Amino acid sequence: MEPNADPNCVFCKIVAGELSSAKVLETDEALAIMDVGPLAPGHVLLIPKRHVAKLDDMTTSQAGAVLRHLPAIGKAVRHATGCSGYNVLQNNGRVAHQEVMHVHFHIIPRNPDDAFHFNWPVGKYAAGELDAMQEKIRSALES
Repeated sequence: MEPNADPNCVFCKIVAGELSSAKVLETDEALAIMDVGPLAPGHVLLIPKRHVAKLDDMTTSQAGAVLRHLPAIGKAVRHATGCSGYNVLQNNGRVAHQEVMHVHFHIIPRNPDDAFHFNWPVGKYAAGELDAMQEKIRSALES
């Protein structure tokens, strides 16, 4: 197991070979596996091999080493499944429905009238709130 691996993490156990998986891509930095609880046939998970709990805990080089495979995996899923499109979903923290505390990206094939739906309650900013939030985020990026 990797030195920074979490011995209780299912993805770390998969990376270490302690648990089996259906691999679709493997590099020194990344692993793409079939999701064993798919939202649709062809649902793939892309994970970093190093244990990192949340996306914002990754360095830019770690993220780049993993995410560079995302376009090819999306294309392969689309071709293999014949889906009309696909979602890339990534959750951070329990409140955001992250079940495994190891960064992972879901590539979910989509077709018209499939069973997977988002609850996306669109909101609005009150006067001045958009600019204030923009400035807070820009300031956070600069610090």
